[in-house]
Amino acid sequence: MHSLVFLCAQKVVSHHATLRGALGFLPKDLYPVLFKAAFMDKRTLALQDLVQTWPFPVLSFQKLLRKCQHCERALIRERPNKLCIQTVILGVVTYLIKMLEDRHRSKSRGPRLQILDMTGLQDEGQGPETMSLWSRTVTLAKACLDVSKQQSKCIKRASKRRKGPYSSAMALPPSQPVCVDVWVDLFVNSTSYGVLKDALQINSSNALRLRCRNFRVEELSIASTVGLLEFLDPAGVRQVALHFNNLGLSGLRVVLPHLAKFTNLVSLKLPYSNIDVRRLTVGMEGSLQYFATQLSRLACLKELNLGSSRLSGKLTQLLGDLQSPLESLELAFCYLLPNDLAYLSQSLHTPALKKLDLSGNNLSDCLLQPFRILLAEASATLLHLDIMECRMMDTHLATLLPALCRCSRLRYLGVFGNPVSSKGLKNLLHQTLGLLDLKLVIYPYPVDCYGEDLPWPPTSSNLLDSSVDEEKFSRVNNELQQMLLSANRADAVWTTNLCRFNSLDNFIL
Repeated sequence: MHSLVFLCAQKVVSHHATLRGALGFLPKDLYPVLFKAAFMDKRTLALQDLVQTWPFPVLSFQKLLRKCQHCERALIRERPNKLCIQTVILGVVTYLIKMLEDRHRSKSRGPRLQILDMTGLQDEGQGPETMSLWSRTVTLAKACLDVSKQQSKCIKRASKRRKGPYSSAMALPPSQPVCVDVWVDLFVNSTSYGVLKDALQINSSNALRLRCRNFRVEELSIASTVGLLEFLDPAGVRQVALHFNNLGLSGLRVVLPHLAKFTNLVSLKLPYSNIDVRRLTVGMEGSLQYFATQLSRLACLKELNLGSSRLSGKLTQLLGDLQSPLESLELAFCYLLPNDLAYLSQSLHTPALKKLDLSGNNLSDCLLQPFRILLAEASATLLHLDIMECRMMDTHLATLLPALCRCSRLRYLGVFGNPVSSKGLKNLLHQTLGLLDLKLVIYPYPVDCYGEDLPWPPTSSNLLDSSVDEEKFSRVNNELQQMLLSANRADAVWTTNLCRFNSLDNFIL
């Protein structure tokens, strides 16, 4: 639904020549609605003019593209359009270059735009019209280098003017500093490392400066990772995610001390770090304790992901000295033991947990009862629960249902990859209908929809590799959807699609 103001804004941005001529006379309060209209309709020429003449000190994507009184469409939750993002960046670069060229002229005005906030843009999905986080990182880094070159040229020209024969007669006003801080999430790998490093090295003196909020690194050497961490603003970083870096305990021993300077670090993600505590040598035992000590120094930590690390029996050592409770804990495929879950259920973390991921741990055997207790302890706060590929059958789910139904605030449940029958799924749906906040369930293909050659009990690999009878599954899915409709729960989504829905960010939770 669009307001009359927004409809008019769409009309105005569709005529670029008219808009350009009118910008000097428009009230500045119209800029936000014009920006959203131009972004939504991909009016790149209008968008660039709006950015170059932006009358406010801050241009924030999150504030401008959210649902508002004039347009209910929340563009910030959609995949960002590549041309529009590039246009905004180009608009800021053009604005800065003009300001740099004018700064020594008596007619120059003070800088208007000071902060470009590009945080909050989606990074899911690929396509020719979208712009991924990696692409945004590279584009911004190159823009910083371009601005730096122009800034150097302007400084040289100004220096020549000062040395000219009439320099003493020219009483130029003192120039105001010109800079725009770009608040942004950065994603770096071996391909983008060089250009990002070059941009960060000149950050402090450049007119276009990157201010990192969330920092994601994939498949980068320890030395390169540490080098980039040293360039980041200590106060601005709230999340560090080191994915697929194969660090091991020895590598983490090198990297983690460099995280202590990030005084506002809330989230640390270390999946696939090649940690295996099951065969510790004497030296590795010391590295594990050092790892735990460094974690305890992160005073603001609320989210921790140690997925795909083999942590059997070591959760007490790793998490026991943390200064404040975790609100999000991801321990997928961590080969946990009963004493790990027993510790968690009695720890300071469980009453604060909003997100818990135990996918890939075998909850069908000796972990079932400890997990049931843990689930009951976390029930008052839990919003997001992932227990995918945990080898749970109907009987195991039935055991968990009383504790699960106490999670009155639960919004998301992931049970994909478990060998559950259609009868078990219907029971799960029926029993959880009272969880009114539960809006998304990722459920498994029922085992009775597979062929007769399915091994029993099936592993996660068996379920993924075996074929599903689509006709049988369609009938089961229709029955589940009908149950939701009959219970007036059309607001709840039950699906087997793992890719369609994004995992809830802990900052959103």
